[in-house]
Amino acid sequence: MANIKQPMGIQPEGSQRYTGKDALRMNIMAGKIVAEIIKTTLGPRGMDKMLVEYTGDVMITNDGATILNKIDISHPAAKMIVEVARTQDQEVGDGTTTAVVLAGELLKKAEGLLDQDVHVSTITNGYNIATEKAIEILKELGEKITIDNEKILLEVAKTSMTGKAAEKSIEKLAKIAVDAVKIATSTEDGINSVSKNDIKITIKEGGGLEDSAIVKGLLVDENRASDSMPQKIKNAKIAILTNSIEVKKTGIDAKIRITSPENMQAFLDQEEFMLKRMIDRITNAGANVVICQKSIDETALHFLSKAGVYALKSVSEKEIKKISKVTGARIVNMALDLEPSDLGKAELVEERKVSDEYMTFIEGCQDPKAASILVRGGTKQFVETVERALDDAIGVLIAVVKEGIICTGAGSTEMEIAKRLSVFANTLKGREQLAVKAFAEALEGVPKAIAENSGLDMIDILVNLRAAHNKDNSKNMGINIKNGKIEDMLKAGVVEPLKLKEQAIKSASESAVMILRIDDVLAGRELAKSEANRGMTRAAQDMM
Repeated sequence: MANIKQPMGIQPEGSQRYTGKDALRMNIMAGKIVAEIIKTTLGPRGMDKMLVEYTGDVMITNDGATILNKIDISHPAAKMIVEVARTQDQEVGDGTTTAVVLAGELLKKAEGLLDQDVHVSTITNGYNIATEKAIEILKELGEKITIDNEKILLEVAKTSMTGKAAEKSIEKLAKIAVDAVKIATSTEDGINSVSKNDIKITIKEGGGLEDSAIVKGLLVDENRASDSMPQKIKNAKIAILTNSIEVKKTGIDAKIRITSPENMQAFLDQEEFMLKRMIDRITNAGANVVICQKSIDETALHFLSKAGVYALKSVSEKEIKKISKVTGARIVNMALDLEPSDLGKAELVEERKVSDEYMTFIEGCQDPKAASILVRGGTKQFVETVERALDDAIGVLIAVVKEGIICTGAGSTEMEIAKRLSVFANTLKGREQLAVKAFAEALEGVPKAIAENSGLDMIDILVNLRAAHNKDNSKNMGINIKNGKIEDMLKAGVVEPLKLKEQAIKSASESAVMILRIDDVLAGRELAKSEANRGMTRAAQDMM
């Protein structure tokens, strides 16, 4: 009897699978779509996106990372492009749109090579060679600066905020960002160290953008623990306690039998005595400001008020650590453990009304290595947009201060790298040459998008930019969107951290190569079912 061979399935019924060119084309398309979503936000005249939450909340922004984090993306390849924006935001704090647009352009150029029957392995190998060479060229284009070069730092901040809602007060906000970064920077052995965690941005509705300010110290979003306490303390000596100021309850269930009024009074007197002992320890140590991570008993608040002490209670652990760093106060567990050497110092601790809330300002610290920025504005959406713009500016300033190297923007750096990469490609043998040239053309997609979003003729700008970069001493030539001319961006003050460009090229290339190397997409049963349901819903909507 003949053996009957039956096909054997390795996946359960209802699952989906895309292989070979189908999988590749599908993934490339998903990546390109994500890039197209935010492409129009690139540049100083980029458009905004309105993001509507399912709750009805509305956010208006042109920040690439924010847009991609908020929108619902289910396609796995598209999620890889979103990861490019997230990595860029974490590493530099800005340039997310540039990175994603570049990734989209790399995928688009790869698709063209696939149509010419260039093998995927050849494309990915060429892209890796091009990435390495592009970073090498980029480092040759960098200009060194120091933290003392405030003019360049201001230009870096302004370049980051141009085209965002904060632009109308860009001079003031750029100065605030630069001052904040300089305050928070520590220098040791010629190496600058600064963290975003040391710069706190607080937003409050009300007032105008011009009311925004920087505090050389800390803003704590808490008011005095008691209205009977002084509102302002000069020459503050600050005690930080992690434990509560109250009489502790016993750890086990216990009952106290009181047989007479005298016993009751003795019990209350003893409790008051224990609290008074804690407050005396605080005041004898010389503290006139107490920051407590936990609660403070009402009787203890009364004693602190009588002693003229300003107190905050229920302050978060995160804030406690910041106050300690800013003022130099040592964090102590219990009030009875406090010593005079544990106290921190500040010129002023004051409660002020901001909008309809009260906040505590800790100012005039000797060497805070931390700064707070208060952002004011008419609406919630506006102050949130300004906060994101300031956050981006601070991110790029930190990158510049740490690395000490800048390059020019407005498409100038991308065009110069593209020019030199094309020359380098001619030295290569084999089909990798085509991939390196495609990489160079993808870099030109950045100035192309800037021109298009600015309402300029994309083809004319690109031709003129290429011609400008073929001349001597032309590495800084970029697009002046105000007059549509090609000008020196270093002289124009359009500068960015070199690390921003470096990270964008690396992230975009890595994600594109990763997507191109996928030749098989296997969807599980649940995913296939959800995709089928989504297709049926769309079909039903089309019939309506």
